[in-house]
Amino acid sequence: MMLRRQVSLLGSALLLRPLAASLSSSSSSAGGHPIPPFHYAFPVHDLKAAKSFYGGVMGCSEGRSSVHWQDYNLYGHQIVCHFVGEGYRCQDYINPVDNMEVPVPHAGIVLLEDQFLELAARLRKANVEFVIEPQKRFIGAPGEQWTMFFKDQSGNNLEFKAMAHPGNLFAKYNVPEG
Repeated sequence: MMLRRQVSLLGSALLLRPLAASLSSSSSSAGGHPIPPFHYAFPVHDLKAAKSFYGGVMGCSEGRSSVHWQDYNLYGHQIVCHFVGEGYRCQDYINPVDNMEVPVPHAGIVLLEDQFLELAARLRKANVEFVIEPQKRFIGAPGEQWTMFFKDQSGNNLEFKAMAHPGNLFAKYNVPEG
């Protein structure tokens, strides 16, 4: 399903297989083919800091690079840090979701619960400051999930989540205001 790729903006093919298997009909694109990797390019103010964060803290393997950009493998998806100048910092907007101030724009990936908890522990060990601490939200609703928000060194917002019931990733229901 195409929407599945959009949620997986930042993501190792091996790590996605368990989640994809649990998503039943949404586990593959049309025709039963595996979900292709997503490509996401974003601005950074310092490539050395980006390498430290994405290659070090996040544990992404580095691919191609130049003096202006760096490719990384994040859970099987290609992310690209593009140097745009030392003055760049992501401009935040806030959207209220489940009584939380969610930063927008943001990108991330849907993980399995054990992957989510492992990443949260890795981020805490690296003293990454959370915008929204790892926690469960939408408890008891079809969209029940673990979620966490944090920033890279250029202020780009990242959200990683894990659905309590992975098959509900695209469940349609009205979420109450709050």
